[in-house]
Amino acid sequence: MPLPQKQKPAADAGSVERFAADLAALAGPDWNGKRYGVAVSGGPDSMALLWLMASLLPGQIAAATVDHRLRDASAEEARMVAGYCAREHIPHAILHPACPISGSLQAAARSERYRLLEQWREALALDHILTAHHADDQLETMIMRLNRSSGVGGLAGVRAANGAVLRPLLHWRRSELAALALDADLPIVEDPSNADRRFDRARLRHALQSQEFLDPQAASRSAQWLGEADAALDWAVETAIAAWPDASDPSVIRDEAYPDEIFRRIVERRLRANDPRISLRGETLGGLIAAMRAGRRAMVGELLIDAGKGSGAGFWRISAAPRRKGRA
Repeated sequence: MPLPQKQKPAADAGSVERFAADLAALAGPDWNGKRYGVAVSGGPDSMALLWLMASLLPGQIAAATVDHRLRDASAEEARMVAGYCAREHIPHAILHPACPISGSLQAAARSERYRLLEQWREALALDHILTAHHADDQLETMIMRLNRSSGVGGLAGVRAANGAVLRPLLHWRRSELAALALDADLPIVEDPSNADRRFDRARLRHALQSQEFLDPQAASRSAQWLGEADAALDWAVETAIAAWPDASDPSVIRDEAYPDEIFRRIVERRLRANDPRISLRGETLGGLIAAMRAGRRAMVGELLIDAGKGSGAGFWRISAAPRRKGRA
């Protein structure tokens, strides 16, 4: 596979070969014939990802930097990435939200970032978007979700593949990527929000820096297996519902002595089929199911769940809640 024009030390060539295997595992057997977009913030992780892709598949990549305009320095950081891409003959775009970010700052910025990147990917007819999430990110995500009582799906952490988005660095350490960026003499910037202890992730990152007991790469492998278990549970739910005589009726919920986790997913899926805005997790979903099994009417958002009359135990119907008085 072609490498950049300047001669690379053996360690760098080994990094590119290792990366090629990680990318192939996600993108499939035709991985080296596809076109990729690389999300690049200018930090060492994303710059290392860009360097690896440019080394591996020159001429088959483009890069994009999302500038949310939340910090005065963000425009200069985006221009730094643009300058590097110009020197390396990599097409680059700077993407801006149409409206100011509001609400939960980090969550809203993340959602807008992926929306802008997907628009850009479609406009350029790229096959995939690559992001630079790595093993240390994965460990942080798993611990944060463990503290929120997440189940199998949440503890699966950051998914290696999610639609058109691929994350081929999930088995790489932050320190490895920083060393690669340094060895390749890449320009980098550090986002100050990564060290801002007002944010949960920044506080956790600081706490993890001094520990040696938790192995981020082992945690990343566990997350991968949890993701596979999550997909298997979803398959079991689909198979169970497909066997119902009224499977095509989204108002129906049945319980044929399913394991608790299967039934939780059935209830959640049926509710979303009636109102995609509904998202129940943990104790809230558990309380709803307890009410259902006790024969009580349950209300979720604009929906009612009632035990099906004359249908025996283990049968419920979802309907629209009656409009409250005084509502338009």
